[in-house]
Amino acid sequence: MIITPKPIQINPKKLLKSKWTAVMPTNKEKHFMVIKLIAPEQPTMPIEWVELEAVHSKRTQILAWRDLSDTANWLQGWQ
Repeated sequence: MIITPKPIQINPKKLLKSKWTAVMPTNKEKHFMVIKLIAPEQPTMPIEWVELEAVHSKRTQILAWRDLSDTANWLQGWQ
């Protein structure tokens, strides 16, 4: 029997400064921090995107915050 991990519940309003670990690191970038919540064009719309910064290289990337709940790619905290 194959057991798939249940996606974690994330509140987008509490993502700022949260820490994440990439399950499959690339370019020695394993640990990330959410440095910015990207506001939608319409102020009444919910937040959909965040900016992550790699701790090692300081490189940033924009990611849909819901992608962080995929435990096949991301783990909450620094592992």
